[in-house]
Order: sequence, then structure tokens, then C-alpha cells
Amino acid sequence: METLAKTLTAQFGRPVNDKTGPTGKYDFVLRYYQIRESDRDNETSTDPNLPPALEIAVQDQLGLKLEPAKGPVTHLVIDPLEKPTDN
Repeated sequence: METLAKTLTAQFGRPVNDKTGPTGKYDFVLRYYQIRESDRDNETSTDPNLPPALEIAVQDQLGLKLEPAKGPVTHLVIDPLEKPTDN
């Protein structure tokens, strides 16, 4: 489940935390249609043969519910660099 959470993090572009509990490995196939960011505002595809969007596929095919939540996020901040001076 940890690997799935990491994969979903990459797909959604925001953190996905695994709160399911199981720690084992699972073998599954997830069929979904990935909407490109450029198509998000102009969803024109109404093809009934297309698989569902990722969010829907995760719930319908795996029985997992994705819930938005707020929580702490680790950030790396790099201050401006300056050339060292002679002391």
C-alpha cells in the first residue's frame, strides 16, 4: 500500500498518505484514464469505452477512498547563497 501511495502522489502531484493499515504486497491491475493537465479545463471526451479517471478507478476497482485532508508537509528551504568572503 505504501508503494501505491507513492505512485498516487506522483500521479496527483500532491502527497497521498496511506492510512489503510495493511503492510503486505498486493498484485492488482488498475485501469484508468489519465487526464492531462492541458485537458482538465476542456474535458471533451465522452467515449463510453474509456476507463474511468484515476480517482474513480481507485475507489471502484480497489475499494479505496481518497479523501482530501490537511496535515504537516516537510519543505526544504534553501536560503540565497553568497560567495564566501575573506575573514
